[in-house]
Amino acid sequence: MTRGRVDVNPKKRLVTWIIVLVFCCGCFYAYTRSRGSSALEYGSKSLKKFGSSYWRGEEDTNADSSTKIEEDADDGFFPKSFPVCDDRHSEIIPCLDRNHIYQTRLKLDLSVMEHYERHCPLPEKRYNCLIPPPPGYRVPIKWPKSRDEVWKANIPHTHLATEKSDQRWMAVKGNKIVFPGGGTHFYYGADKYLASMANMLNFPNNNMNNEGNVRTAFDAGCGVASFGGYLLSYDILTMSLAPNDAHQNQIQFALERGIPAYLGVLGTKRLPYPSRSFELAHCSRCRIDWLQRNGILLLELDRILRPGGYFAFSSPEAYAQDDEDLRIFRAMSSLAERMCWKIAVKRDQTVIWVKPLTNDCFMQREPGTLPPMCRPDDDPDAAWNVPMEACISPYTNQVHRAKGSGLAPWPARLTTPPPRLSELGYSDDMFVKDTELWQRRVEHYWSIFGQHLEPNTFRNVMDMKANLGSFAAALNDKDVWVMNVVPEDGPNTLKIVYDRGLLGTLHNWCESYSTYPRTYDLIHAWTVFSDIEKKGCSIADLLLEVDRILRPKGYFIYNDKRSIAEAIKKYLGALHWESVAMVDSQLVEQDEDDVVFIIQKKMWLTSESLKESE
Repeated sequence: MTRGRVDVNPKKRLVTWIIVLVFCCGCFYAYTRSRGSSALEYGSKSLKKFGSSYWRGEEDTNADSSTKIEEDADDGFFPKSFPVCDDRHSEIIPCLDRNHIYQTRLKLDLSVMEHYERHCPLPEKRYNCLIPPPPGYRVPIKWPKSRDEVWKANIPHTHLATEKSDQRWMAVKGNKIVFPGGGTHFYYGADKYLASMANMLNFPNNNMNNEGNVRTAFDAGCGVASFGGYLLSYDILTMSLAPNDAHQNQIQFALERGIPAYLGVLGTKRLPYPSRSFELAHCSRCRIDWLQRNGILLLELDRILRPGGYFAFSSPEAYAQDDEDLRIFRAMSSLAERMCWKIAVKRDQTVIWVKPLTNDCFMQREPGTLPPMCRPDDDPDAAWNVPMEACISPYTNQVHRAKGSGLAPWPARLTTPPPRLSELGYSDDMFVKDTELWQRRVEHYWSIFGQHLEPNTFRNVMDMKANLGSFAAALNDKDVWVMNVVPEDGPNTLKIVYDRGLLGTLHNWCESYSTYPRTYDLIHAWTVFSDIEKKGCSIADLLLEVDRILRPKGYFIYNDKRSIAEAIKKYLGALHWESVAMVDSQLVEQDEDDVVFIIQKKMWLTSESLKESE
């Protein structure tokens, strides 16, 4: 009796297995391609570099952008080239990438905007490719002209021009996008809106800076940041904030225009700013539910507003007479009153509240009044990955006694030691010496640049480790704005940055920064790479991040250890960067081993992008 049958045709069986294997591989390929639409794809595209403004050296002749590795006898392996990311990722923001959220299946509460907060990929999931510019990319239009127009090719998104055409946000004109200065609630222009607001507050000469006493402002749901753009003419710096939402390119337009802006959201975590940072907060039909979760978002505004600071609210709730709008405004007014805010003025479509100068009102509230005061051990300046709380942050005894922040008016504020220095254990003399030191260092930087810089080369500037903000202070005579970044794990000197009348944010440089590619004309890194090395984070990852946020033909100033500078030099070809100069920094009172290394990013396009732009 036969118990089984021997395969008399092994060749046929082999063919069957090959077919099965090919089918499985095909399924796997189809799956990875479907996933590839939401993940960074590493290409092997060729690069096309152009322009003749490279200061030193010859253009690279290698056009293959696939990853290549070379071995160095002393330092091991380093990349000769990085691949180029897929063109679809020319605007990737790794920690604000919704595709990353979908892929990792994060369980987020959409009702409180968690999906618009930072969610960074794990180190092994980070991209290791260069972000390509969009087809037809051009060097941005220079400030101040850029406030009113940008190249359409640089941000090829015109849906807002159509969607907001009745509000005069922006319009397409030929190869440019223009900004008439309108907004959702100021159709006739931000300039007239601001003059009206200053008149409402009885500021001298209808000037919003109130004789230098209003210097820093916060605009929630800022659109394309025309409000902040027009405040610049009053010597007021505005942190324009909006999420990467359905209007996802609004912050990109703001930054392309040369207006300070940051991608963020009033969600579940504190904004990355210390307490008492802004004299003015603004919401023009920003579509934020200020009453949700016991008023937690309005209480976050309260935390970052200075004593005597203003909240300008222009929205139908402030003037409409239908039942729902009246209900919302009554509830907001009740909440503001319990927070000890008072209505400074209400006219037409705008109401402006003002914060108290002291703790007196808080101490006079009835027991059990909501919202409560924050716990005594709560640090109102802690702002990196700190959950919001529905409580009121009282003033320090110093502020209470002084009946305000005690800051000098602008521009004296920039160089006057602020009262909060003592909270960090710094003396006035240390502040003055730091300011003078960085003045000398910046003069040294510019002497290295020499005559090569064209007028208005820089507009958007970042200081990756700002300390007291003295680098930015030394640039005050130049027509630039500086994003002062303070490490999240060091002394919280960001409060001093704001008290000087400057802008900034907290950040951890082991992670990607919350901005679009091609944001900054100049990035300054003082001892940042040494810090990263001590943390055990990747220097290569940080270089790729600097490349992502630096504009083509932009400059990078490295001020740190020579050994790390020599390592960075090995990456220049892979990043398509050009060395400008490396000089000893002993002239500006630093360690013997420190150097100043200035680098320029080259302009390049993928061959595919170049074909599309021709």
